[in-house]
Amino acid sequence: MSQPAVNAPDSATAVPAPLTGLRVLDLATLFAGPLAATMLGDFGAEVVKVEHPSRPDPSRGHGPSKDGIGLWWKILGRNKRTITLDLSKPAGRTTLLRLASTADVVIENFRPGTLEKWDLGWDELSAVNPRLVLTRVTGFGQFGPYARRPGFGTLAEAMSGFAAMTGEPDAPPTLPPFGLADSIAALATSYAVMTALAAREHTGEGQVVDMAIIEPILTVLGPQPTWYDQLGHVQPRTGNRSQNNAPRNTYRTADGTWVAVSTSAQSVAERVMRLVGRPELIDEPWFASGADRARHADVLDTAVGDWIARHGRADVLAAFEKAEAAVAPVQDVRDVMTDPQYQALDTVTTVDDPELGPLRMQNVLFRLSATPGAIRWAGRPHGADTEEVLTELGLTPADVKELREEGVV
Repeated sequence: MSQPAVNAPDSATAVPAPLTGLRVLDLATLFAGPLAATMLGDFGAEVVKVEHPSRPDPSRGHGPSKDGIGLWWKILGRNKRTITLDLSKPAGRTTLLRLASTADVVIENFRPGTLEKWDLGWDELSAVNPRLVLTRVTGFGQFGPYARRPGFGTLAEAMSGFAAMTGEPDAPPTLPPFGLADSIAALATSYAVMTALAAREHTGEGQVVDMAIIEPILTVLGPQPTWYDQLGHVQPRTGNRSQNNAPRNTYRTADGTWVAVSTSAQSVAERVMRLVGRPELIDEPWFASGADRARHADVLDTAVGDWIARHGRADVLAAFEKAEAAVAPVQDVRDVMTDPQYQALDTVTTVDDPELGPLRMQNVLFRLSATPGAIRWAGRPHGADTEEVLTELGLTPADVKELREEGVV
C-alpha cells in the first residue's frame, strides 16, 4: 500500500531535504542503530528497513501497544520503507548485495563476525560498492576482550560510570528508566555516518564506522577520566545536587508540585538569593565560586527550599522569571504535551497514520531554516514494502514469489 506524505512541506514548492538522494539500508535492531537511521530519514534520506521474515525488529513489541500495534515502532520506524529478508540464506545474501550496490550507507548491529559468517562482511560489501559506508553499531565495538559479548545500553550505562554517579549518596547506583546510552549512541552514529560521507567526497571511497555504545555515553559524562588522571578524583553520588554549583536541586512547592533550580552562572546564583530574601549570603566569602557554594549546599538548599515551599508553582515560576533566575517545572509527559514552549516549537507533532489515525510523537531533532526535515510517515507494517523495493531492484514478480516460497522474504 502506498504511504501518503504527512507533516511535510508541499512537495511541489519545497526545496529538497538536505539528505535527499542518500540511500540507507537499516539492518539493525534495538535501538541505537535504528534510531540513527531514523534521524537520517527525518532529513530526507531514503531508508529501507530490512527485517527477518519471521523475527521482526523487537522494538515492534516493546512497550505499550494499541490494537496490537507497537507504538514505539511507530516512532523508530518512521520515514522507513520496510522489507523482509533472511540474510543467512544464499538468496538473501545475493539480494542484500544487490541492495548494497545501490546504497550509500548500511547500518547493522549484529555481533562482530556475524556478517562475515554470512559472507556479507566489508570485503564483500565494498566489492559490490566501493563508495559504501558500513556502519557497525555494537555494545563493545568490533575488537577487544568484550567484543563478542551481548551488548545493550544498560550495560553501557553501568560500565561508563553513569550509574555509579547517579542516585542519592546513601542509595544504590541508579540506571535510567529509558534507553539513554542507546539514544546517545544513535546521535553519535548519525554524526559518524555524515562524517564518513563527507570524507567520501574527498577520497571517492567508503569506509567502516565502528561505533561502540559504551563510548559516546562516556564522552557526555564530562571530564571524569581527566579529573581522575590528574587528581585521583572520583565523582560521588550527590542526588540532585552538583559538586560544581549550588543551589542546584529540585524543590517542593506549596501546592505539592516540584520545580528545578540551577545556578551555574554566578549572576544567577546572586539573583536567586535576592529573590528568596537571603541577600546576606552573597557576601559570604564562599559564595564567590560554584565549587565553594556546592560545599555549602545545605545552607543554600534551606534558603531556597523554604521560600519555594511557601509559594505555589505558578507564583514560583513567575517570580523566578521576573528575577531572570533559572527555573523549570518538573514535568511528566502530561505536562510536556501541553507545555507552551514545546507547543511553540511543535516539539511533539501530529502524524496521520493509516493504521492508528492521528498520532502524536516527537518531531525531527532540530530546525533548518532553508531545508527542514519532516516526518513523512510513521512506522510501517512488517515487510509492507518488500515487493515494491525488490521490484525497483530489478526482480520480477516471479522472482519475489520464489523468494517468498523459499522463506527468504
